[in-house]
Amino acid sequence: MRRTPAVANQFYPGDRSSLTSILENLIPSLPEQDKVQALAVVSPHAGYVYSGAVAGETFARVRIPENVIILGPNHHGYGPTLALMADGIWDMPMGEVPINHELADLILKNSDLIQADDLAHRPEHSLEVQVPFLQFFQKNLSIVPLVVSRISYDDCLEVGRAIAAAIQAFHKPVLLVASTDMTHFESRNEATIKDAFALKQIEKLDPQGLYETVLDQRISMCGIMPTTIVLAAAIALGAKKSELVRYTDSGDTSGDTSQVVGYAGFVIS
Repeated sequence: MRRTPAVANQFYPGDRSSLTSILENLIPSLPEQDKVQALAVVSPHAGYVYSGAVAGETFARVRIPENVIILGPNHHGYGPTLALMADGIWDMPMGEVPINHELADLILKNSDLIQADDLAHRPEHSLEVQVPFLQFFQKNLSIVPLVVSRISYDDCLEVGRAIAAAIQAFHKPVLLVASTDMTHFESRNEATIKDAFALKQIEKLDPQGLYETVLDQRISMCGIMPTTIVLAAAIALGAKKSELVRYTDSGDTSGDTSQVVGYAGFVIS
């Protein structure tokens, strides 16, 4: 399948020139020696005018390898609970991005829970908005996209460990990307308080703590499942550190702090 962009000209510019220009404004310039060989990042997925600066700062901190696994929430409900696009090409404004079918096959072989599926990916924006940032740094990018619906913590843990096993069997550098926004449509004060609980668990590299905190505190973090999976995978791969790059909310752009969406970026190494 050739996937065409679902949210170009909505969440980000749909032509290469304009998109490159906005990325250059959103991404700070860092010397290569200051960048981290990360296992994973957590990045938001709103329109670039709202969350692009957080994503840009986050991706700028790490060395982007050729192979990236992107996990995000399934906002539309199409396809199976864990839907992995195992083959094909994503047509993006900055050029084609192939699916890494070798890495995708390894993931499918290591997990009975994940299913190969294209349908879930057609309308989904949470993975798509990460791709231009990755392309900005890596011209030979290939991806494995996985969208996740609501699953138990035990299933998150199992999937995370399966992905880690696939990465280990792949024998090449791989970056994991968890795509998530934080609290949705509460006041800045309430969002900041609630999100602080979740951010603390990510900083502690505690996937179970994150999962339970989000449910217990009723935090409307859309990518809780993908983030829990990525934390579990990163730990299985030897992660020792999780650093918050930046936290902000939509009120910084809109001026409205009565109902905001929170955005956070993390680097996990």
